[in-house]
Amino acid sequence: MTNHIPDAMTAIEITDGGGSPDVLKPTSRPVPVPGSGEVLIKVDAAGVNRPDVLQRQGAYPPPPGASDIPGLEVAGAVVAAHGDVTDLATGDLVTALVTGGGYAEYCVAPAAQCLPVPGNLNMEQAAAIPETFFTVWNNVFDRSALRPGESFLVHGGSSGIGTTAIQLANIFGSRVFATAGSVEKCRVCMDLGAERAINYRDEDFVGVIKDATGSGVDVILDMVGGDYVQRNIKALAPDGRLCYIAFLNGSIAELNLMPLMLKRLTLTGSTLRAMPIPYKAAIAKSLRDKVWPLIESGAVGPVMHATFPLDQAAAAHALMETNAHIGKIVLSV
Repeated sequence: MTNHIPDAMTAIEITDGGGSPDVLKPTSRPVPVPGSGEVLIKVDAAGVNRPDVLQRQGAYPPPPGASDIPGLEVAGAVVAAHGDVTDLATGDLVTALVTGGGYAEYCVAPAAQCLPVPGNLNMEQAAAIPETFFTVWNNVFDRSALRPGESFLVHGGSSGIGTTAIQLANIFGSRVFATAGSVEKCRVCMDLGAERAINYRDEDFVGVIKDATGSGVDVILDMVGGDYVQRNIKALAPDGRLCYIAFLNGSIAELNLMPLMLKRLTLTGSTLRAMPIPYKAAIAKSLRDKVWPLIESGAVGPVMHATFPLDQAAAAHALMETNAHIGKIVLSV
């Protein structure tokens, strides 16, 4: 540590598990010290994500060894590094995926999970990238192996995940479909590259997908779960892949295995937060090689909805819980 780094910092802590957004309170915490393979980032901005809300509600505890401070993505300047870090230096501007600790003035991050801030983005935009881009790349392109020319459906198309998935699937040559809950949200999905946006409040996505494709889509990315499981299976083409990253409508569903077998379907899913650093480092490398040039050219990027000061984290969570947002919510430090 160097003497310009304070001993204490302001952070947002969860004062009572399972509570309303008001349990998010500013507090003073010691500035963390980077361990082996880590850097210390002076945080300019931190992304707000649905897992943060779940953690606040007591439904998604941090993995062992992770900070109890919420926040899974940050952007800022490297101000210190462990002695074994050689590829980042003090002053480098980075955006990083972290396992926690983002809602704070300082945050430690594995150097392998840091990426350079694209020169065309401000720090709030940079902070809105890691969680969604890491998640979409891992689940849509790695696990589900979406290929050019295939068709793709993402549920929650106007969310941070959805807006990222639409852009990436479109630019890599897939036919893209999305569901969303309003006319405005559907319009945004189409503006981002969806061939068809389905308002799930008054349309049946299974019927729309079958009419548009004939046989169904090749890949579905779902964060709804519950009664969507069997409907997703109906909407998949033979040899299709269904990937789960959340289950907002519930984690338990009745499953008819016959269409799974007859259509040779693959059902998969993942959580990213608890995965080991080398796993996430491999995703970071793929993003830097294949996606970062697209971000830097302006071809893809985060869709921004609102920015709140750090001490208004409760208001940011309250907005997220209304589901009225389109794209990303960010805290400015």
